[in-house]
Amino acid sequence: TDKYIFITGCDTGFGNLAARTFDKKGFRVIAACLTESESTALKAETSERLHTVLLDVTDPENVKRTAQWVKNQVGEKGLWGLINNAGVLGVLAPTDWLTVEDYREPIEVNLFGLINVTLNLLPLVKKAQGRIINISSIGGRLAFSGGGYNPSKYAVEGFNDSLRRDMKAFGVHVSCIEPGLFKTGLSDPIKATEKKLAIWKHLSPDIKQQYGEGYIQKSLDKLKGTTSFVNVDLSLVVECMDHALTSLFPKTHYVAGRDAKAF
Repeated sequence: TDKYIFITGCDTGFGNLAARTFDKKGFRVIAACLTESESTALKAETSERLHTVLLDVTDPENVKRTAQWVKNQVGEKGLWGLINNAGVLGVLAPTDWLTVEDYREPIEVNLFGLINVTLNLLPLVKKAQGRIINISSIGGRLAFSGGGYNPSKYAVEGFNDSLRRDMKAFGVHVSCIEPGLFKTGLSDPIKATEKKLAIWKHLSPDIKQQYGEGYIQKSLDKLKGTTSFVNVDLSLVVECMDHALTSLFPKTHYVAGRDAKAF
């Protein structure tokens, strides 16, 4: 009950459920949200122990200020848990449809944002000899589409593994969670379809001809088909976080979701 944990990306999805779950357990949760409205909604649903903070992980000044604020909150106790959960999907499309800018957003959020938050809060986690949990994806082991998402998650796996070895000497455990496809805002098939269509419309006639007019319809139908094996129960991922946070011997990697286990 006297342990502080900091979770990024608490507006919706895994982060939101984790904040509510760990608050109920008695942890002192600091939940980082991107938007004021989601932050207010989360506060209304949780105990007075839970604090929210507005954080854009891609803004270095924002991250630095937040880390200082967290330091003042936790004092000598340090930070028992850091859960790097914030992430975006970016555009999923064949590689030769994309520009380097399309790759930038998911890499900025999923990789550099995660690294920056970790570096700023690491002294507090070391002080508590606590736990760091990085949310990667089964897409960090198996690239299922073109775009920046998979490269960003492959890189998270590399950062996670080197951090884990570096922190061992300080009694800090580092774990990585690799969820499959879950029903969250990130995996919304309608949004993914809209983004893909928008890029298709602006492609050069040459590329369109190479792929053929029927291609886009076929690939959109395929996207619709993915909804049949989406994992609906988000608590599977939160249970992995729970084990990584509270068990005596946390695992180095957790795989969550039927599809992820199969892959």
